[in-house]
Amino acid sequence: MAAPWATIPALIDDAADRFASNEAMVDGDIRWHFVELRTEIRRAAAALMASGVERGDRIAVWAPNCWEWAVAALGVHVAGGIVVPINTRFKGREAAYVIESSKARLLFTVTDFLDTDYVAVLSEAGVPAALDEIIVLRGTVPNTAVAFADMLDRGRDITDHAITERAAMITPDDLCNIMFTSGTTGSPKGAMLTHGATCRAFKSWADVIGLDQDRYLIVNPFFHSFGLNAGILACLMTGSTMVPHPVFDVAQVMQRVPEERISMLPGPPAIYQTILNHPDLDSFDLSSLRLAVTGAAAIPVEMIVQMREVLGFEKVVTGYGLTESTGIATMCRHDDDPEIIANTSGRAIPDVEVRVVDPDGREVARGEPGEIVVRGYNIMVGYLDDPAKTAETVDAEGWLHTGDIGVMDDGGNIDITDRVKDMFINGGFNAYPAEIENLMTMHPDVAAAAVVGVPDERLGEVGYAFVIPTTGTSPSEDGILTWCRAEMANYKCPRHVTFVDEFPLNASGKVLKYELRKQAIASRL
Repeated sequence: MAAPWATIPALIDDAADRFASNEAMVDGDIRWHFVELRTEIRRAAAALMASGVERGDRIAVWAPNCWEWAVAALGVHVAGGIVVPINTRFKGREAAYVIESSKARLLFTVTDFLDTDYVAVLSEAGVPAALDEIIVLRGTVPNTAVAFADMLDRGRDITDHAITERAAMITPDDLCNIMFTSGTTGSPKGAMLTHGATCRAFKSWADVIGLDQDRYLIVNPFFHSFGLNAGILACLMTGSTMVPHPVFDVAQVMQRVPEERISMLPGPPAIYQTILNHPDLDSFDLSSLRLAVTGAAAIPVEMIVQMREVLGFEKVVTGYGLTESTGIATMCRHDDDPEIIANTSGRAIPDVEVRVVDPDGREVARGEPGEIVVRGYNIMVGYLDDPAKTAETVDAEGWLHTGDIGVMDDGGNIDITDRVKDMFINGGFNAYPAEIENLMTMHPDVAAAAVVGVPDERLGEVGYAFVIPTTGTSPSEDGILTWCRAEMANYKCPRHVTFVDEFPLNASGKVLKYELRKQAIASRL
């Protein structure tokens, strides 16, 4: 059945109508049901309208997961504006770049996140001239900004009719978000995404995973599609309770699960691996957990098995997507064979095409590796003010070139083997780090592995592995390398191993391979 909404304002109204008395938001002392949440969102929309925000204006949000983030952003949508989320890991100069590039008029932010005053940091970098005002969601308010509570008071003279009329102006083809890519290479690029595509894609997402009035611990950051769309919007779609969590800390997460009877805990593989590897795992009651959705990196088969058997998840679903594909492209299904769920990221969501192609754009045979390309309603309108980069990424036939290497089986399921840029060539053979990492985690003393290619005079490149040991073990480099030589082809075997306590991760939970590569090269000098 088609959803009764194709814009985010319509979704908000529908959620309040269908799930009126359900608990919608839990954050500190805040416990709102869906009608109360809609009221707060409309207060924010009224305040924005009173502040001069017009349809199509860009409003930036630079803050951790909290109720204020959700209310401010959804208020922007109801007022007809476009949300520009900013990565909380960004420094002042990076945030200023996003604000200036997007021509954001207002900024919602905080002054006390992880001992960082974002207003001060931005001031040091230089506040973009187009920014009219800074609103502080939480923390001490400097004289250069205004408190969120004070800003909300501005909307008292805006009538309900005016708010409803503004929301009704929004069409499915209007932009809802401009989401900037992580910018690990070059400057971040703003992917322009629409209401209609976002609502449609995440209706499919929610249907596939079976989200249904669950209690959802949203550890995935709101500035990312996984937190904003698969978090906030998916909860509105399904009557699920939003429980925002600002920073992933394994002990805090494991404590909040029993406290709030959390049933939905999504995240990248690193989150589940950390929980599984926690020495006090048995002392936490995680019996309420029901749904898990993971992706963003290669997933060891054994980890999926342990998520079911040790953590007790009824359903573990893998998926795959990019910011440029509205955050979603493929997913497993409820009735898939467990091996499909464990070994792949599933197949194309409805009405979206996915192929695996060679460097010339020709589809390769099933079972052969190539670049994953995606086409459908979910593809971004383009990169903001950058038609050249848009043309490089989305070809003339509408295919989004992901830069990810994958293999497609006969059922259309995608096994993502690596990034194009992460593949290294050892003695003429293509080596895919994700495949090597998956093999290495079969060693009982390896909790997690991250492999990069480093230059080698004889072979061109060789593998360098960073390993997090399983709790209570003390593996040796020689022992791991000997095991690898016995378990995988020679060209795949790492030549060096370094043991670490954790990997450097971006805020989406992806391992920062470029940082590991720098460390590996430096260690060999």
